[in-house]
Formats: sequence, structure tokens, C-alpha cells
Amino acid sequence: MGKTVDDPWAATGAAVYNQPDLAMKIALVSAYDIAVPSGVNAHIGHLATEFRARGHEVRVFAPGPKRFETEAETSVIGRSIPIPSGGSLARITLSPAIGSKVRRALAEGEFDVVHLHEPLVPALTPVFLYYSKAINVGTFHAAHDGGSALYSLNRHLLRSWARRLHGRVVVSPAAARLVERYFPGHYDIVPNGVDVDRFQAEVPAPPDLLAARPYVLFVGRFEQRKGLPVLLQAFRMLKAQRPELSLVVVGDGARRKDYETWVQKQGLADVHFAGFVPGEALPAYYQHASVFCAPNTGNESFGIVLLEAMAAGAPVVASNIDGFASVITHGVDGLLVPPRDPEALAGALEEVIATPELHRALSVAGAYRAREFSWPQVAQRVLSYYERLIARHRGHDTDHHRRLR
Repeated sequence: MGKTVDDPWAATGAAVYNQPDLAMKIALVSAYDIAVPSGVNAHIGHLATEFRARGHEVRVFAPGPKRFETEAETSVIGRSIPIPSGGSLARITLSPAIGSKVRRALAEGEFDVVHLHEPLVPALTPVFLYYSKAINVGTFHAAHDGGSALYSLNRHLLRSWARRLHGRVVVSPAAARLVERYFPGHYDIVPNGVDVDRFQAEVPAPPDLLAARPYVLFVGRFEQRKGLPVLLQAFRMLKAQRPELSLVVVGDGARRKDYETWVQKQGLADVHFAGFVPGEALPAYYQHASVFCAPNTGNESFGIVLLEAMAAGAPVVASNIDGFASVITHGVDGLLVPPRDPEALAGALEEVIATPELHRALSVAGAYRAREFSWPQVAQRVLSYYERLIARHRGHDTDHHRRLR
């Protein structure tokens, strides 16, 4: 009943790519609204792209708006509603009529693997899990410092559902600590990835960034756990020493007006709220930043924004929380400071800006570290996991997958 978490990350690399590939039919199922950008949906999208590039057939399923236009290989099942979760809003489906659609999708797809992302979050992924006769894999993405009310209240029911999983994956040790509290067992760690080539390809700075330089960069939703108020207080301290410095804030949300009002009342100059920045423009913001700051206060399973900044060559200062500590080694490829401590945050930002040697060392080491999380490596690792499960549960001689020519 004890926790078993494997992280064979060191086994990835060229040796994995030399293994024979098996053409599989794969369903990737998201618990969350496909129309709303999220780390889970981005993860699924990258896996789908990498799997298809290797010759596998992939179909994505997720809840979403009634008339949302998707690519040909994506199906929307169930309308979504917002539910509070871990300091954020999870847009999931509770539609009562999804069962028949799920059964039809499984019958038509004849999938070898059904990979459920947040497999126990209502209601699409558990319904797929209930009806699927394929190899069922569940990836648990979330980490909540205070535990999960959903898991706690429904622990006994969900344990019977969890037993339907042939393979269990977590994206980080922080995610493992949450799910293992309620559903003990064996979990493999397969982290999130980053599109290294996209963030490392040099791009010119947009005019608004040229006007703001040098600048500290924040990227994130305007939710309390993202820690922007802590950074604003730290920037006020830093500005007294560095009057030439700007703060560029990428993101949006209901709290934006509150943040802008606070900045105005403080008379704090050079805080630029950039709003939502499309994905194709985001690398420029990272590449031309003097330092990237992630002041998050908790409830983070992984640091995707850290990897994006590191891939782009921006030195990183972040909160020392579990989800971030699995990505950054303090003093090697970034600096970690106590969460909710504006003074410590300001001091670390000043150290990076004032010390060119440290700035360069963190930039170089961060870019090197980010390459370990490239999507091709992560995707190949997931495919190898599928093949091990198929061999274990169905044997090598199976009609459920076809060897690539």
C-alpha cells in the first residue's frame, strides 16, 4: 500500500528512439474544455502532434462549446461548466447524455490505448474509463497543497474506478503526493514538455518591449495563486534601486482592474499590462526579458512557464514550491526564493540583474536544462510506456497494434 513513484528520466534519449515502433490507435481524452487554453490541453495537443509524426492514429476527445470548431481528429463531447478547483476554475462537463457518445466513439475508434488526462475528474474521463476495453492510462496533472475535496469526498467510489487503469502517470513529484494520498499505488513520472525549437528561435522584440527594456517579465493567469501581488510589491522595492527597470505583465483575468488600481495608487511607474499574448508572439517576450519571475504561492504541479523562459534563455527567479523545485535547481539553472516574500523576491531579482556572470550562467544552464524536457523526448517516453503496458497485459502477439513499415 506504500507509495511507489518511478522517474526513469535518465533512460530517455537516443536508446529509446532505437526501439522498434508499433503503430497504435490512441485516444487522448481531456477532462477540461478544449476551447480554454490550459496546461493539460496543451500537453495533449503536443502529444498528439508527436504521435502522429511517428505514424500513430490519434483522436482527441474533450468537452467544449456546442459550435466550437476543432481539427478533424478532435471530437467535442459534452458542454462544459466552470467549477472552482485549487484556486482556479476547472471547466468540465457534467452532461448526462455523454455515455452513449462515449460508447459510440470507443466502438468506432477500436483504440489500442485510451489515455485519460485527469482520469478521475468528472465526467468525461471517468465515463471513457468505465466503457473502455483498451489499455487505459491515466495522467494526473494537479497538485493542491491542501488536498482535494473531490478525491476526499469520493475516495471509496473513485478507488474502484482507479483500479480500471492499467497504467498511472503523474507529471511531477508534487502531483504524485496529491493523488497517492487518496489512491495508493505505483505511479510513473512523465513530466510536461516544452517546444524548445519555438522558444529558442531568435525573434525581434515588438515595439512595446523595446520601449519597456530592461524589464522583469511575468506570464500567467490573474489568479491569486499565481502570485502577481507579491511580484508587484517586490518590484516596488526593486524600482527604488533600479529606476530604469520596467515590469511587463503578460496575462489577463478578472483581477486585472484590481492590480492596475493598486499600481496607480502606489504611483508605481513602468508597469506594463500586456494582456493576453498569442502563443506565436510569446517567445519574444521571454527572449528579451532581463529576468523572468514566477512568484506563484502554491498549488502548482509543474512549471511549464519556467521551461518556456529557460528555453528562451531568460534567467529565472521563482518561488520555492514543490512543482517548481522539480524543474529548477537553485543556483544552477535558476534561483528559488520563499513564496509570499516580496523582500526575498526583490533581492533575488536584483542579484540576477546586478551580476552579469550569474545572469549568463543561469541563462546557459536553464537553456540546457529545458532541452531535457523537449516534446519529442517526452512523447517517445509515453509511447514506450504504452508498449510496455500492451506487452504486459496483452502479450507481444496481439491484433490490437500493427508494426510500422
